[in-house]
Amino acid sequence: MLRTPARARLWWWGGPALVTLLALVLRVWNLGSPHALVFDETYYVKDAFSLLHLGFEAKWPEGANASFEAGDTNVFLPQAAYVVHPPLGKWIIALGMLAFGAGDAWAWRITTALVGAGAVLLVTVIGRKLTGSTMLGVVAGFLMAIDGVAIVMSRVALLDNSLMLCILLALLFVLYDRERMQARIALAVAARRAAHPGEPPAWGPVVWSRPWVLAAGVALGAASAVKWSGAYALAGVGIYLVVTDMLARRRAGIDGWFVDGMLRQGPVAFLQLVPIALLTYLASWTGWFVTEGGYDRGAAASSPATGFWSWVPLPLQSLWQYHQSMYSFHVGLTSEHGYAAPAWTWPLLLRPTFMHWLKTDGGDAGCALDGGCVQAITSVSNPLIWWGGMAAALFLVYRFARTRDWRIAFVLTGLAVTYLPWLLYGERTIFQFYTVVMIPFVALALALVARDALGPRDGPPGRRANGAAAIVVFLVVATLISAFFYPVWTGMEISYQFWIMHNWLPTWV
Repeated sequence: MLRTPARARLWWWGGPALVTLLALVLRVWNLGSPHALVFDETYYVKDAFSLLHLGFEAKWPEGANASFEAGDTNVFLPQAAYVVHPPLGKWIIALGMLAFGAGDAWAWRITTALVGAGAVLLVTVIGRKLTGSTMLGVVAGFLMAIDGVAIVMSRVALLDNSLMLCILLALLFVLYDRERMQARIALAVAARRAAHPGEPPAWGPVVWSRPWVLAAGVALGAASAVKWSGAYALAGVGIYLVVTDMLARRRAGIDGWFVDGMLRQGPVAFLQLVPIALLTYLASWTGWFVTEGGYDRGAAASSPATGFWSWVPLPLQSLWQYHQSMYSFHVGLTSEHGYAAPAWTWPLLLRPTFMHWLKTDGGDAGCALDGGCVQAITSVSNPLIWWGGMAAALFLVYRFARTRDWRIAFVLTGLAVTYLPWLLYGERTIFQFYTVVMIPFVALALALVARDALGPRDGPPGRRANGAAAIVVFLVVATLISAFFYPVWTGMEISYQFWIMHNWLPTWV
C-alpha cells in the first residue's frame, strides 16, 4: 500500500528519531555503573576536571583515583601535567561535570553518551542520503545503535567517541557540498555551451563560495583537536574533494578536467578546508594560551626561535615545542599492554579491549553456584555486524571496480581514512577499540549491500521480497547477539560461567 504524504513525512522524521532514541537508551541506562574510573578514564576524566578549574591539565597526587571516586575531587596539584592529546575531547567530558558535578560517574560520562547517540542520528541521515531510502538509513543507524564497541565507547569517558562524531559531521558536510558543487558545475558548463554552441568548454568555474567545505574544515579541525588521528581524516577529505571536483568536470564535458580540478579548483579547496581547520585546532588550546601554568607554556622564553621564525609569538613557539615532544611520544609508544592489538588484527576482531573487570560478592545467589559473580566491560563489537561489515567492505571494493558508484567511493573513503593510517604503525601500542571511528562506515557499508540485495523497484518478481527477508533475518540475528552481549558491554553483574560464554575466541580473554 502506498504511503500518504503525511505518513511519509512522519516516517522521514520518526524513523531516525526512533533509532536515535534506542541508541540513547542503550547508552544512558545505568550509565553511572561502575562508579569507578574505568580504563583510560583515569587520565581523561581527571584531565577534564582540572581543565575546567585551571584551564590546563594538572598533576594529581598518589591515591587520587580513590579520592575522586569518593567525591573528593578537588585534590589536583597546581603543577601542569604532561599530556599527549589535545584538549577538545576533555573539554567535552568536562561539560557533563560542569552541568551535574563530578561526584557521580554518570556526570563524567553523560556527554560521551550523548555524543554516541548523536553519531547514530548522523549515520541514519548519511545512510538516507546515500541510498535515497529512509528505511535503509534507519537500518544503518540501527546497526550502529546496537553495536558493542559503539555502545561501550559511549559509556566510558574516553576521547574516541568525540573523534568519531567530528569526522561524521565533516563527511555529512562534504555530502551537502557535493550536491551543491555538482549542480553549480553543470549550470556553468550549460551556460558556456549556450553562449558558444558546438565548442566544448576548456575550463570550468572556480568556485570560492563553498560554505559546506568551510564547515567540514571546522569539524575536521575539531576532530584533530580531540586526537591527532583526525588529521588523517582531514587529508583524506581534502583528496576526496579534489578527486570529486575533477570527476564532476569530466562528466560535464570539460576538456581540461584534470588540470581544471587539480590546479585551478584544488588550491581553492585547500584554502577553504585547511586554514579554518588549523584555526579551529588552535582555538581548542585557548585555556593553555590564556593561562600561564600550562605544560611548557613558557618554554620558548628560554629558547626562542631565531632567524626567519623569530617573528612568531612566544606562546605559539612554546606550543610548537610542546607538539614536537608530543609527536615523539606518539611515534615511539611501544610499551607492553595485555590488550594491545595491531591494526592488521582489527578486521578479524582478535583482541577486543577489556575496560573493566571485578569479582563481586554476588548479589545474585545463583552466582555462588556458578563460579561466582563478575562485572566485566569488554569493547568487543557485535561479531555479526563487525565480520559482516568487513565482508561488505570487500564486496563494495569489487562493486566499485565494476560500477564506479560514488556512494560506494564515499563509504570506502570513510573506512580508508579511519583504518589504513594505523597500518603504518606496526610497532606502536594501539587497541581494537579505536575501531569505534570505523563503525559508522561499517554500518553504512552494510546498508549499501542491503540496497543491492533489494535491487531496483522494477526488478524481477520476488527479488525485493527475498532481499527484504534476508535483511530482516540479519537484523533479527544481530539484535539477539547484541542482547546476549549487552551485559558485558555495560558492566552488569553476571555469573562467571555466563561471562565465559561470551569469549567466543581464545584471544578475547
